[in-house]
Amino acid sequence: MFWIDYWYIVLVLPAMILGLIAQVKVKSTFEKYSTVYSRRGYTGADIARRILDKNGLYDVRVERIAGHLTDHFDPRENVVRLSESVYDSSSVASIGVAAHEVGHAIQYAKNYAPMKVRSAIIPVTRFGSTVAPLLIMLGFFAWIEPLIIVGVALYSTIAVFQLVTLPVEFNASRRALATLDREGILDRESELSGAKRVLSAAAMTYVTALIMSLAYILRFLLLFAGRRRD
Repeated sequence: MFWIDYWYIVLVLPAMILGLIAQVKVKSTFEKYSTVYSRRGYTGADIARRILDKNGLYDVRVERIAGHLTDHFDPRENVVRLSESVYDSSSVASIGVAAHEVGHAIQYAKNYAPMKVRSAIIPVTRFGSTVAPLLIMLGFFAWIEPLIIVGVALYSTIAVFQLVTLPVEFNASRRALATLDREGILDRESELSGAKRVLSAAAMTYVTALIMSLAYILRFLLLFAGRRRD
């Protein structure tokens, strides 16, 4: 961000590489298990509706959304949106992703604490991600220390959000896999492991996103400390 320096190369660049590896891994894993189809023939949409109804969430809608791996649960509109590659597919990858997104709907309905915390800090995080880079850049170029400190503090809200996101995502995946196993939706020996690998690969993208934010924060602090010594 802003310029290339020693700390960018040592801290940020490796984090970026990790992030790219995680993105490639999740895409390749999804593609691999998109060709492994459930013997029971359920589609992602079927599974989402079935698990929602099992948990009494009849009012949560299931909709198709354009894009690839754009799946998400929207608590504001009370809807699980499944991408085109998940909605109509009966692959173990699609079923795993659909069950994962339903896991978020269940979290929200059961007032899962990390989910509530994440939802509450979204406005602060959005503000921080927009304003912080400007404050940090201006602070360094004009050397206004309070601007740098406030900017780094605001940027840190991104890391807090990503940290809270980890238990939310891991818990949703655990709920999904447990439900798929308990309900006999996926065969434990030949199908469930594929869904688990897809969700595990997806979880790593959240871990690397947190690492990236921490790398940037540490870089800013080290640049600040070095500039003050000079």
